[in-house]
Amino acid sequence: MDLIGIGSVIESVGKVAEHFVTTDKEKMALEIEARKLDQANDMAQIGVNTEEAKSSSLFVSGWRPAIGWVCGIGLLYVSTILPIIEFIAKARGYTGDFPYIDTSITMQVLFGMLGLSGMRTYEKTKGVAAK
Repeated sequence: MDLIGIGSVIESVGKVAEHFVTTDKEKMALEIEARKLDQANDMAQIGVNTEEAKSSSLFVSGWRPAIGWVCGIGLLYVSTILPIIEFIAKARGYTGDFPYIDTSITMQVLFGMLGLSGMRTYEKTKGVAAK
């Protein structure tokens, strides 16, 4: 993820440098430098994430849990609440249509978050988790 714009700089420098690099040793050195810059970008993002998590402001530190709650409530509504409401309404004679709720994006985010939390749980059970 290129949040601070360094990725485009790395790519541009790499394209220009390819014209001047002639040996395998020079290519390898250029590759190492590119990886160092990528790693610096990743570390900067980790620092931002850490500072967000430390914040006492609900607006700053609470956005990730809020996304989880929105996705969870969306799944609960679509998979449980809406079918029950439809069943009751049709049993009482309602013949109209119910609104269609597209949950494709919500489910992608939810499953991604569940996957990450599963990996975190695995880390904790193996004793490699930091906290």
